[in-house]
Amino acid sequence: MSRVTRPEPVALSGALYHAVVSERSIRHVVVEGLPAVGKTEILALLARFYPQSVRVLPELVKEVVEAEGIDLFRERERLTDALRRAGPERARRIREILSADHLCLEESHLGVHCAYSQALGDSSFLRAYEDLAARLPEPDLYLRLDLPIAESIARQAARGTPQYAIDASRLRQFLDELTAWHDARRTRLVTIDADRPAAVVVEAVERALGLDYALDCASGEPTFGVLLLLGRPASGKSEFIDFMSRLPADERAACHHLGPLEVIDDFPILWRKFEEDDAWERLGRPRLHSRRADDNYAVTDDAIWEFLIDRIDAAARERLARGAGSAGTLLIEFSRGGARGYADAFAALSDDLLSRAAVLYVSVSFEESWRRNLARYDENRRSGILTHSVPREEMERTYGADDWTRLAPHESGLLDVRGLRIPYVTMGNEPESTDPRVLGPRYGRALGLLFALWERRRAPR
Repeated sequence: MSRVTRPEPVALSGALYHAVVSERSIRHVVVEGLPAVGKTEILALLARFYPQSVRVLPELVKEVVEAEGIDLFRERERLTDALRRAGPERARRIREILSADHLCLEESHLGVHCAYSQALGDSSFLRAYEDLAARLPEPDLYLRLDLPIAESIARQAARGTPQYAIDASRLRQFLDELTAWHDARRTRLVTIDADRPAAVVVEAVERALGLDYALDCASGEPTFGVLLLLGRPASGKSEFIDFMSRLPADERAACHHLGPLEVIDDFPILWRKFEEDDAWERLGRPRLHSRRADDNYAVTDDAIWEFLIDRIDAAARERLARGAGSAGTLLIEFSRGGARGYADAFAALSDDLLSRAAVLYVSVSFEESWRRNLARYDENRRSGILTHSVPREEMERTYGADDWTRLAPHESGLLDVRGLRIPYVTMGNEPESTDPRVLGPRYGRALGLLFALWERRRAPR
């Protein structure tokens, strides 16, 4: 995919986001692709999420067809006449958007219709094309969403619009004609692989257009950059995240000093290792990291904990490089046990991460952790990792004791890691509760104390 160098983003006044275009010369972009590739849906998302900087124009041909009730395949001359009448208004709308200094994103273009006309043998439009195209502003960039023809056919069938369906042979001819159209005009064309998960495709489109989205707290409240959420299994870390995720953004920032959350949790990585061991076992090979225990798993190679911390740190550094922790809160959740569990974990985390971090340790006794661990295990949903249960033997060996109270002997204070002073608070989380009237004040008190330490550390001396 072609890349466009973009400048540092600039915040838009009064907005909860910011957006810039890769180069100021890129102001009018046309998005093309096979039927049902997702052009309309992606452009609608961009219009929704960048309302102060992006304007979207629907596909001109489709707009005309639907407005005048034209049969797309049988009334080709009538369609050409309608496009001739609609051209001046489309040109006016494009110029209006550009004059307001917005990014104009247009779905499809007459070059696409020209390629379809070649495939359909529509001589009436081909004769009129050059005159029609000359009346419209020339885009700065063409963005193609690339999709296999078979997938386009499947999606066309699924969306249930037979009036727009085009068969495979004509789609192949259309692509050949469209490629020739671009080659003849030497257009600036960026191609994006659209045969991927929707979120990946949208992100690729944003990158190609140089659009950046970043949240600021609506309340204007300062928030944690990085929060390490620690504690025994089933101590209440997941419940904490769920509680915070459900709060309105302004309330979460004002009452708990947390911005929009990005979460890193090492348990899914560990679970994948268990599943990989299952695969090795099915192939007649020895398991590498775990053994089966009480219809679950127990870790057999303690080096896995060091591996997981390495993966956490790598993921965190990648997200921090992308801006996480600046306009939101990067929340990192993990549990460690043993005589040096947390000490070793902190020793392996990078200075870049720790220098921005505060630590909330969710404290419950071992027996309470075991009780909750059993309670959350759903035998009927064995395949779901959110319903995992650590076996008692594993719990006692790995989490029966940890070194948190040795590292952090007080309710709150500063941890010293390689000379970095990291604020911490130990929050008691017993008795267990799901009542927001209990949890809100419990979390609020702990996070308020932690944030005061975090702010004090960041203050210039």
